[in-house]
Amino acid sequence: MASTLQPLLDSQNGGPTESADLSIRVDHIVEDGRHDEPSPRNSADLDKYHQHYSDRAPWLRAAVLGANDGLVSVASIMLGVSGGSKDKHTLILSGVSALVAGAMSMAAGEYISVASQRDTEQADVDKERAAQNSGPQMRQQELDELAQIYVERGLTERLAREVAVALTEKDAVRAHARDELGIDMDDLVSPWQAAISSLICFAIGGAVPLLSAVFLTDPKIRIIIVSLASTFALLLFGAIGAWLGGAHRVKAAFRVLLGGWIAFVLTYGVGKLFGESAA
Repeated sequence: MASTLQPLLDSQNGGPTESADLSIRVDHIVEDGRHDEPSPRNSADLDKYHQHYSDRAPWLRAAVLGANDGLVSVASIMLGVSGGSKDKHTLILSGVSALVAGAMSMAAGEYISVASQRDTEQADVDKERAAQNSGPQMRQQELDELAQIYVERGLTERLAREVAVALTEKDAVRAHARDELGIDMDDLVSPWQAAISSLICFAIGGAVPLLSAVFLTDPKIRIIIVSLASTFALLLFGAIGAWLGGAHRVKAAFRVLLGGWIAFVLTYGVGKLFGESAA
């Protein structure tokens, strides 16, 4: 990429640009008065800085939300039933039903959501393709529009025009999709991938409270074990999600724990209020 843009940079600056002028001659980057890590010196250091967590966003969102939803949904329902009934069969049946229904609901919802997003993106790409096939005048207008985008990003008008022409000659539709619409045609989200990921992760999360209670007969012990197992799993899922996304693990874990315990307490209270004792 550098070799491709170098002649354009040379023409803009009126002559060859020395590599020394383009290199950063500082050992530390100072931001808000703090010294950051030393500048990368080798390919290993460069690879570390090129690992962008946002690239994982689509599948990470489906996976983490699926696991958390499965855990919180099934555990909350089981604790609510435990608050109103001591019958083990009723408890396990409610847990299994919540797991199956929730997993299917998550998968269906994720599929519909992602499929709708993909349909919208494909419709926008089709509009760009139609514009490119609408004659020279429309293609010129689209070229001017693309060049203006690069001007707004900091290029001179001359350089922006040269870049727009080069990218248009290579693949006009792909260039407009990426730089005008923000759509990467090589990385469209798969509805099936999101749906299956949500289903599996919901089932994994929901299995934690279900398996922790299935072999216990004492009602009070069941409540304690389900609560403890769910607490540990909430902390684990929150930390894993934060680690994969490059966020603060402890903060994220306790945020997930807080949300889960609010659901646990509320549903247990409802079960206690309207359970067998109330009848």
